[in-house]
Amino acid sequence: MAKASEFHDRMLSLGLARVSEAAALASAGLIGRGDEKAADQAAVNAMREQLNLLDIAGVVVIGEGERDEAPMLFIGEEVGTGNGPAVDIALDPLEGTTLTAKDMPNALTVIAMGPRGSMLHAPDTYMDKLAIGPGLKPGTVTLAMSPSERVSALAAAKGCSTEDITVCVLDRPRHEEMIAEIRSTGAAIRLITDGDVAGVMHCAEPTTGIDMYMGQGGAPEGVLAAAALKCMGGQMFGKLVFRNDDEKARAAKAGITNFDRVYTRDDMVTGDVIFAATGVTDGSILHGIKRDPGLLTAETILMRSKTGSVRRMTYQHPTGK
Repeated sequence: MAKASEFHDRMLSLGLARVSEAAALASAGLIGRGDEKAADQAAVNAMREQLNLLDIAGVVVIGEGERDEAPMLFIGEEVGTGNGPAVDIALDPLEGTTLTAKDMPNALTVIAMGPRGSMLHAPDTYMDKLAIGPGLKPGTVTLAMSPSERVSALAAAKGCSTEDITVCVLDRPRHEEMIAEIRSTGAAIRLITDGDVAGVMHCAEPTTGIDMYMGQGGAPEGVLAAAALKCMGGQMFGKLVFRNDDEKARAAKAGITNFDRVYTRDDMVTGDVIFAATGVTDGSILHGIKRDPGLLTAETILMRSKTGSVRRMTYQHPTGK
């Protein structure tokens, strides 16, 4: 029989889904209202309240920022009742605040949980990311390859033309040269405005039509994406990108000693993990919050890396109670 102090992922998984659902439902009234901060704060408050109901001794390792920048769910904050297993928590209470404020696709609430010490304490810097889906040989693509080499290598591994490959990329000026190089291969690009956790998840979900994700985005989101792929299958690589000495100092404070290291998925998330995400706005992975008179409906994906199980759950919440 498992001790209370052990990380019993099966028992904790439904509780984690409730945390994700609560954050999504709390932000539902702010979809399309143009107020990013209010939407984020509503999700943060709800997620924190639900986390503190769980019988865990949790520490937020990927959160809203440093303590002086975020009053709630800051990095290092202790959550839970303190009466259960010691766990790491990685979260983004509202991944896609702009998407929510503008009622654009693929806004999610996202949270992952693993045993204490199992997740990379990624600093708030950029990370150069590369991800592909499951069923491919290790080393099929690498960060050392150029963007065009990655497309060609993936096409060869899949036995198709480069024109059959679709790459997901954040639409940012810093990616202009990379986008041009990818398009020179004949590959298609799906540009996203925000939400690169969902972007990475796309390459492991066959229904999205995405084969690969690449580009620079937030390092904390990279750890969350790695947690998702740990459950879904697929390969991911990340390398921290520093713009100044202050960002290097943040990395050193987080315990990073090798600034040139390329992290694999299993370097970023070393143990078994539970991952939950709830749709806020409609997307290619999850339906967003549906509003009917007196009722809110949410869809959540709940995954466990230990078993590879993926559950999709629909939750109906009466608004008058």
